[in-house]
Amino acid sequence: MRYIHLVLIVALMAGACKKELTGPGPEGSILNYEIPEVPVTQDYTVGAFYTSFGGWNANIKEVPVAGKYAMPAGVIPPEVMAKHIDYAVKGGVDYFVFSFRSPNRDATNYRSDSTLIRGFQHANGEGKMQFAVAYNFSTGTYGGISAGNPIEKDKARLTQFFEDFHRIVPLLTSAGYQQVDGKPILYILNAQTLFSDNNKAIYDTLRSKFKEWGVTPYLVGMQDRWTPPARYQIRFDHCVDAIIHQSFSSQNNNWDRFYLLPQVMDQNWQYSKKYFADTYAADYIPNITPAHTWLIGTPTSTNPEYSRKDSGALFTKLCNVAKLNASEKTRLIMIDSWNNWNEDTQLEPAVSYGELYLNIVRKQFKK
Repeated sequence: MRYIHLVLIVALMAGACKKELTGPGPEGSILNYEIPEVPVTQDYTVGAFYTSFGGWNANIKEVPVAGKYAMPAGVIPPEVMAKHIDYAVKGGVDYFVFSFRSPNRDATNYRSDSTLIRGFQHANGEGKMQFAVAYNFSTGTYGGISAGNPIEKDKARLTQFFEDFHRIVPLLTSAGYQQVDGKPILYILNAQTLFSDNNKAIYDTLRSKFKEWGVTPYLVGMQDRWTPPARYQIRFDHCVDAIIHQSFSSQNNNWDRFYLLPQVMDQNWQYSKKYFADTYAADYIPNITPAHTWLIGTPTSTNPEYSRKDSGALFTKLCNVAKLNASEKTRLIMIDSWNNWNEDTQLEPAVSYGELYLNIVRKQFKK
């Protein structure tokens, strides 16, 4: 009997409230606050991740102003790279970041990466812009299968690990390489997957070897998106000079985050920046994305679409959030990406939107 009464009460409540069930909106959220505009009194240093791809996905709607291109085995038409450099400089992008994978563990991609970097260097003969590299701890490289497989227990793998960084030295010391406080900046992707019994000891040894090779790099470790700053303390604590997250504004499948994305990112970055500085003695580098779509890779996706239909309004807000949370010392900003057309995250000009996003970057980060 009590069960029947409960069902009737719930049914009556549902009927009485039927017209009122519209649900809460983002406007009522505690996170719905106004983010102050940050004036640019001094230039920020802006980098952009450069993507290598072999072909052109048929689901890509946008068309580059430079024309459709591909980079089989890292070979890019010189005229395309020259246009990319000119556009980037015009838009206030200071340097491209190119992937650099292990010749010991990923020889094919190592050759492709090396070829693309040389293509940039040849096209940049006049020294119009800078470049940097991002060493990739991809799965199966040096991260191991799990935390139970630390790199110290495999002497051959540990030796190859240091050999890889030795191969990067000629790039770090070459003309046109991006510096931070007089140090060449070196990104390390998937840095949280370097499984070691003592990560600080590994990085201390790496820094000692760099010193022997005549280089003092500014190391930037990347951790996966939307992860709290304390998650990888044993991987980052006093290991790297700065930390960067994967872009929060790309591959976002969470509607709660999407509705108030600038505010959610602002809160996360404020906390992360302070935590990294206080706990790891590391700077923080904000990482933003001009747009993103799931539909190129997954046409049936129902995830949030960070589209270009707002004429760059959301990207402009994210630029401002990045300024709010950039390091006062280095003033570094990263954009992901320059040309990842497969996810529609590209900053590169397209026929439909022209140089819109370049203009936003220049206005937001340069005096």
